[in-house]
Amino acid sequence: MIAQRVGVAALRRGATRPFVFSQNIPKMVLASSISTSQTRPAAITKVSVDEGNQILINQRLNRPVSPHLGIYKMEQTWFGASAWTRITGCTLSGAAYAYFASYLVAPLFGFHIESASLAASFAGLPFLVKGGVKFALGFPFAFHFINGIKHLVYDLGNGFSKPAIKKGKMALWALSILSGLYLAFGI
Repeated sequence: MIAQRVGVAALRRGATRPFVFSQNIPKMVLASSISTSQTRPAAITKVSVDEGNQILINQRLNRPVSPHLGIYKMEQTWFGASAWTRITGCTLSGAAYAYFASYLVAPLFGFHIESASLAASFAGLPFLVKGGVKFALGFPFAFHFINGIKHLVYDLGNGFSKPAIKKGKMALWALSILSGLYLAFGI
């Protein structure tokens, strides 16, 4: 590829100057003599199945051994902020899809899911049930939102030290729970 670029560049420079007295002639000759295709000599040797298996076994002995999954901390990898962000995102979008699908088919089945009937039925619920429903929607929203901000901070290259990650994790959970409670029971 580089030889082609050198050759094309030499030809372009040569086209702008008189060809007979040009200093680019040696460069053009050199560029045209360089091969642009790769050749790889292949040595083919017929081996038996047992010899082939032994070659594979010897190659596998030279490969690095990856660590066992038991070395990872379960709370960091399985239920860390990344997994909970996916869980809360799926919860929010799943609830939205379920509501919108039921709103779409409600007239066919005679359901009343319009805003006025939902507000009237929700107003008749006890205070703690209302708060629980609002917290069930507010916490995933707050967690997803705050963790998105945390990832934007990570994109800026900040907060990658272990103490900063631990502080950020604790702040994420505390702010998410407090925000969910505020959305549920706040004034």
